[in-house]
Amino acid sequence: MNSSSVFEVVSLREQVERTLSSRIVTGEFAAGTVLTVPTLAGEFGVSATPVREAMLNLARRGFLTPIRNRGFRVTEVSPDELAALGEVRVLLEAPPMRWLAGHLSEPVVEQLMVFADRIVDAAEQARFEDYLAADTDFHLTLLEQTGNTHLVRLVRELRQQTRLVGLVSLAESDALVSTSLEHAELIALLVAGRGEDAEQLMHRHIGHITGLWSGRPEA
Repeated sequence: MNSSSVFEVVSLREQVERTLSSRIVTGEFAAGTVLTVPTLAGEFGVSATPVREAMLNLARRGFLTPIRNRGFRVTEVSPDELAALGEVRVLLEAPPMRWLAGHLSEPVVEQLMVFADRIVDAAEQARFEDYLAADTDFHLTLLEQTGNTHLVRLVRELRQQTRLVGLVSLAESDALVSTSLEHAELIALLVAGRGEDAEQLMHRHIGHITGLWSGRPEA
């Protein structure tokens, strides 16, 4: 295989992995669903190789469990585990809002607003893959302003383990768009230097993991 073919396979694998992980995170592929390489290869219109590589990588990330001679089963994240993930994310992501308040450069603010707009647009059109991508870009770009690469890496890993199985049903109402607008609200608080309010908003925002984003009512 020449170098261009290698890059093409890697690119396809990344595209397939992104789409599959999005469908698993949002619950389009429910826990327990059995997925097969031939079926997905046919759906994506690609060869079996990038699909198999993508599924093996998702298995390493904990999204899938290999089934001998059958394919892969979508793994389940229990409510307790999801709650634990949310608690850790709050501890990591909320306090930095106090430090960042009033200290974001104009170019960073502009970039965050671009991501915030993309999140809302994707929510309005129920484009879940784009929604998750823009949401990840927003939160990690914000945390990068702390200068703490370990923090960014940990949050990236935690986000990859989180399931948001209520997104699909939320898209049928205005609830997904409503929670999406919290990103612009957070930017406004940070620009205004209101660190305590920004921290509280981030706390509430991440709290949707075990609430609305998981299909559960919130108080």
